[in-house]
Amino acid sequence: MHYTELVKGKVHWIGVNDRRKRLFENMWPLERGVSYNSYLILDEKTALVDTVEDRAAGNYIERIEKLLNGRKLDYLIINHMEPDHSGEIKDIFNHFNGVKLIGNLKTFKIVEAYWGIKDNLQQVDDCDIIDLGYHKLKFFMTPWVHWPETMMTYDTTDQILFSGDAFGSFGTLDGGIFDDEINDTFFEEEMRRYYSNIVGKYSNMVQKALVKLQGIPIQAVAPTHGPVWRSNPNKVIGLYDRWSRYEAEEGVVIIFASMYGNTEMMADYIGRKLSENGVKNIRIHDVSRTHISHLINEIWKYNGLILGSCAYNSQMFPLMEQLTRELTHMGLKNKYLGLFGSYSWNGGGVKNLMSFAQEIGLELVAEPAEIFGKPSDDKYQQCEVLAQKMAEKVKK
Repeated sequence: MHYTELVKGKVHWIGVNDRRKRLFENMWPLERGVSYNSYLILDEKTALVDTVEDRAAGNYIERIEKLLNGRKLDYLIINHMEPDHSGEIKDIFNHFNGVKLIGNLKTFKIVEAYWGIKDNLQQVDDCDIIDLGYHKLKFFMTPWVHWPETMMTYDTTDQILFSGDAFGSFGTLDGGIFDDEINDTFFEEEMRRYYSNIVGKYSNMVQKALVKLQGIPIQAVAPTHGPVWRSNPNKVIGLYDRWSRYEAEEGVVIIFASMYGNTEMMADYIGRKLSENGVKNIRIHDVSRTHISHLINEIWKYNGLILGSCAYNSQMFPLMEQLTRELTHMGLKNKYLGLFGSYSWNGGGVKNLMSFAQEIGLELVAEPAEIFGKPSDDKYQQCEVLAQKMAEKVKK
């Protein structure tokens, strides 16, 4: 990008789009890219809030220089040390003499490990304030949202919350930078995919952070990914509150693993019976075709989850095992769970899905449905019961 944009008062957005990176954190697909947001405050003292991914920086420093117009850069505030936001720290230090890095104690340990920087550091703690002149910046420690050193910077003057990765989203900013310039339906989907896959494991810490922010007037939320929420910041805060409390919409996600189509036939049958029982939001996915990040996003969205696996070497199908392992790792909660599967010469898929159910502790709506051999009309009764019981739960 070649431009900067005024957020409010003396606060300027300086962001970049990354359409080349295929995988975020080398795991999560970026079909629509990602943005990195940075902010420059021009006051009696100047402050840069977070930087960008170094491989996508482009003319980032030139844009900072243009805004400074010969002035000194006094502070570099780092809310989060993940390299997609701290990637330009070394270049900033080398380019702007005397700049002081603002962070917390845990920030500085990572700064030294990454960049070897030990000097010109100013430590802040919870509720400390730095006076820039017109702007007064207050700091809130928000550990594990989603790294241990994460914090947020709050401009008490213009009531802007620089939130780091919190309230961020996948997706590039294709012209529109602010929430009133975009169709936010797309970003809500990509924001939930971002939240569920990256932040969701730490939902209890998100709730603690939201409690810390209660009662603070917020006119804009300025995250390090995705749009800046200046017209309706309460919307994005409300979404995080819902997601971190595991609130979900009425609906059922069916995810199956099938080698030769038998378990898939069961998935379609269960989906049809759910519909006949009044469930309108039904999503059926083949675990071998849909990336796990999209599966987790849909699981987070709806209150019903049905998993089905064929037997594979007396175990569940490997990609289904990967999904269940990830769901256990993130501590998924508040979902109704159903299980099904098929086998040809020996079981294992449903048995191991049951072990997952016991470990994760979600409520099973019915006994698992398991079919030996090819599904037929006389073998579907368990599937019908499963669909009926799930429909009763999710619609309750």
